[in-house]
Amino acid sequence: MKIKFHYILFFALYAIVLSCKKDNYDAPKAALTGRIVYKGEPLNFEYNKVSYELYQSGFGKTGAIGSTFSPEGGFSHLLFDGLYKMVVPIGQGPFVWKQNTAGKPDSVAITLKGNTSMDIEVMPYYMIRTPQLTYSGGSVTGTFKLEQIVKDVNAKTVERVTLYISKTRFADSQTNIATTNLAGTAIADLNNVSLSVTVPALVPAQNYVFASIGVKFSGVDDMIFAPVKKLTF
Repeated sequence: MKIKFHYILFFALYAIVLSCKKDNYDAPKAALTGRIVYKGEPLNFEYNKVSYELYQSGFGKTGAIGSTFSPEGGFSHLLFDGLYKMVVPIGQGPFVWKQNTAGKPDSVAITLKGNTSMDIEVMPYYMIRTPQLTYSGGSVTGTFKLEQIVKDVNAKTVERVTLYISKTRFADSQTNIATTNLAGTAIADLNNVSLSVTVPALVPAQNYVFASIGVKFSGVDDMIFAPVKKLTF
C-alpha cells in the first residue's frame, strides 16, 4: 500500500509540474492585421456576415480559427509566429475567391514573424463608385454608380440595391430603422442610380443618422456596401 501511495503522490506532483509549465507559456504576441481589397481599395461588408478561416501549419494543429471580416473589410488576430493559411469558404463574400485545381477554395499563405500587416486582393462582382449620401427635408438620398468587375463565367447580375439608415454606425439589414430597395431590373443606367428614404421618428431623439448603400447579387448571400456615413440634421 505504501508503494502505491508513493506512485500516486509522484504522478500527482508530476501533473502539477506539467500544469505549471503550460500556464507559464508565453501568450501570443504577433499581431496579424489586414484588409480584403480590390486594387488596393478596401471592400465593405455587412457586420459579422462574411466568414473566413485561418489555419496554422505544424504543431499538430488541424482546426481552423474561424472569424468574420469587419464592415471595413478588415481582419485582426493576435497569434504566435509561424506559417498560416487563410481560406474563404465557398458561398462567402460578394467576390470571387480563387479556387484550386480540385475546385475547392484556394488558400493564401501567411508567414507571421512579429507584427504583420497585409492586404488580400479579390475580385468583387461589382464596385460601388462615387457614393453620395445626403440629408434634406426629412429624407436621406443615396446616389452612386455601379461598375461591373467580374465579366467572365463567374459574372453575377444585380438583384437589388438598398439604402439603409440606422441610429448606429452599423447601417445594414440587422440594425436599420428604415430602408428602401430598387430591383436590379429597374436600374436603367448603372452610372446613375438613386434612392431616397424618409427618416422615421427617432426615439430617443437624436440629430443624426448613419446611412449606407448595399448591393445584392443574384445567387450570392453576402452584399457589398459603400462606406457608412454619418448625416447630421
